[in-house]
Amino acid sequence: MQDKARFAISGMSCSACSTHIEKEVRKLPGVSQVEVQLLSNSMSVSYDPLLVSPADIEHSVADAGYGATQNADTHETKRHKMIPHASGTSEANNTRSRLIVSIVFTLPLFYIAMGHMFHWPLPDIVHGHKNAITFVLLQFLLTLPVLMINQVYFTRGFRSLLKGAPTMDSLIAIGSAAAVLYGIFALFAIGYGFGHGRNDLVDRYSMDLYFESAAMILTLITLGKHLEARAKAHTSDAITKLLQLKPDTAIILRDGAEMTIDIDLIVPGDIVVVRPGTMIPVDGTVVDGSSTVDSSAITGESIPVEKHPGDRVYSASVNLTGYFTFRAEQVGENTTLAKIIQLVETAASSRAPISRLADRISARFVPAVILISFMTAIVWLILGAGISFALTSAIAVLVISCPCALGLATPTAIMVGTGRGARNGILIKSAEALEIAHAVDTVVLDKTGTITEGKPVVTDILSLSELDDNELLTLAASLEKPSEHPLAFAILTEAKKSGIDIVPVSNFKAHPGKGIEGMIRGKRYVAGGPQILAENGIDTSPIEEHISSLAGAGKTPFAFGGEGKVLGIIAVADVIKTGSREAVKTLKNMGIEVIMLTGDNRQTARGIAKAAGIDTVVDSLLPDGKASVIAELKARGKTVAMIGDGINDAPSLASADIGIAIGAGTDIAIESADIVLMHSDLRDGEAALKLGKSVIRNIKQNLFWAFIYNTLGIPVAAGVFYSWLGWQLSPMLAAAAMSFSSISVVLNALRLAGSKKTAEIHQ
Repeated sequence: MQDKARFAISGMSCSACSTHIEKEVRKLPGVSQVEVQLLSNSMSVSYDPLLVSPADIEHSVADAGYGATQNADTHETKRHKMIPHASGTSEANNTRSRLIVSIVFTLPLFYIAMGHMFHWPLPDIVHGHKNAITFVLLQFLLTLPVLMINQVYFTRGFRSLLKGAPTMDSLIAIGSAAAVLYGIFALFAIGYGFGHGRNDLVDRYSMDLYFESAAMILTLITLGKHLEARAKAHTSDAITKLLQLKPDTAIILRDGAEMTIDIDLIVPGDIVVVRPGTMIPVDGTVVDGSSTVDSSAITGESIPVEKHPGDRVYSASVNLTGYFTFRAEQVGENTTLAKIIQLVETAASSRAPISRLADRISARFVPAVILISFMTAIVWLILGAGISFALTSAIAVLVISCPCALGLATPTAIMVGTGRGARNGILIKSAEALEIAHAVDTVVLDKTGTITEGKPVVTDILSLSELDDNELLTLAASLEKPSEHPLAFAILTEAKKSGIDIVPVSNFKAHPGKGIEGMIRGKRYVAGGPQILAENGIDTSPIEEHISSLAGAGKTPFAFGGEGKVLGIIAVADVIKTGSREAVKTLKNMGIEVIMLTGDNRQTARGIAKAAGIDTVVDSLLPDGKASVIAELKARGKTVAMIGDGINDAPSLASADIGIAIGAGTDIAIESADIVLMHSDLRDGEAALKLGKSVIRNIKQNLFWAFIYNTLGIPVAAGVFYSWLGWQLSPMLAAAAMSFSSISVVLNALRLAGSKKTAEIHQ
């Protein structure tokens, strides 16, 4: 028999943390499955209650250096309400506080420690032989706050080391501790030198100090952790905003009377009342009444849709005009909105498909360095060297191998690359996005607001009578003025742009699903589809070909008639953005497959796809359908980038290998994405992919420079050449080599900042 329990996890800051926790919990007897979600700071465990208890699981997580508290409430809807948005922000605030404290003490420490070397102005109390103790003690005191505020690295690092699975935290802890302990040893050596007249000891050890190395390592690593925590907090914000789309209450009919209840109390079969301007709380089917509903949050359709009895309505849609009732069918965690939330949470919590190169290197590098350092000390002691010589050599190995440059390798390239992108309106939110961008071979595009402008405009004015275009537009705008139809706004906007005056309309009537009619200057006119014209005795055969052609091009045609004849047609459409066709062509020239996904109907979707030059299109999709298409592409081995702008795109943006949001889109889409195109131009999408290639190439170069000096210096630091050539790398020179590798990394990363134009990203 298997039980399942959920736990709230504290202290996680990166994917390495969640992986470490999973490994520790899996070691427990009776545990069959463990899933740690970094985004929600939670863990789900399936276990045999006869072999292990929740308390044992909590204890195992604590042993790994994190906190765990069992959560007894496992109801899915409640679970979504409990997503700890605050915890993501709290983690970012925590790392920010640690980073600020670290910087505040590290900068003066670095200035004092390196001031003599660079001839910077320093106070007299740290100058000269007689002030050696003050010089050392001041550095030690400035290092202590950095050590204390970042003690988590030592806790986790030494715990994992004792468990026989050293991590990067272990090397950070050992390297920092070694530098500090050596500094303390130097402090005592200086004191001994003053007390026994050994000026040589004073001069030697006052220059052999590595407190600034310890502080710098911790500060740089904390910077990386802070950037990761911020990214996680942004993803939590996206889910919080999705939750805010759901109303708290709903009006239902029971025993013939209206009553307001909590939305979570709605059950399948309830009749829900929806008034104009209110949000639809759950999914269901219209029973009575009709209205125009804005479903853009769910389907992505920019044009609101008329709903009649028998039509489906979805949660988070907005009722614009009429009054209707519908039968609740999917409630709670089964609503479309709840499924969107679940998709975003699951996708965002999953691990990046490409592991960090630094992690792969450190998995082998860390244990090797620790072993080399230990063996260095043992070998020299066996050979009869003094404790001081053996300790100096061992510490030199650790210091030269400290991950200072490794800590810089990725963040510097990321920060410089993202800065370069930001100057060109491309905002990159995570290192994972850049890791994946360079390998993308399939780009999936949303239609509305991404390829198109996202709002309907008049595209064609076709007069089929004695009226000219302006006269037809005057008639159309006047007739549409009293209308509540969403597309009327496009015609009125076109009339205003053309300077046309609206003529008063009398006896106005709206026929839902058909069209409108009214009297203008004593004459009766009708507008809408061919059906309403035919019902008023107007021959529609002259417009059938025009209607079919316009609809085939993805446009919505409105026919106008009066005095027994067709007067003309005005077409309205969500037009393609400037640059969309060029962007699609460029992506295809890069060898990238381009696919359009949309919630629109087939005819409209095919028309837009043809105009944009897209060969593959999937239409009539709900959000989970879009995510399913992306999942199928990934299952075929494709590396998928999704570009979208709407709430309905959030699951797809999160489930794709890389999500790219149009900057003019919703906050939720932007929060769910990895890259944001602030200019809302698809051409920037291709530039973002090129930038990813440049940054990843730079990171790999940085990792090479981060290790080359260390690798070459380790044999010297270990004293391999001492017996033959008298070479021994002191900790001071080891620190210099480590610093030089860091400088090389920074200078190489700064090369990314050289370009000024987006076009240069393509080079």
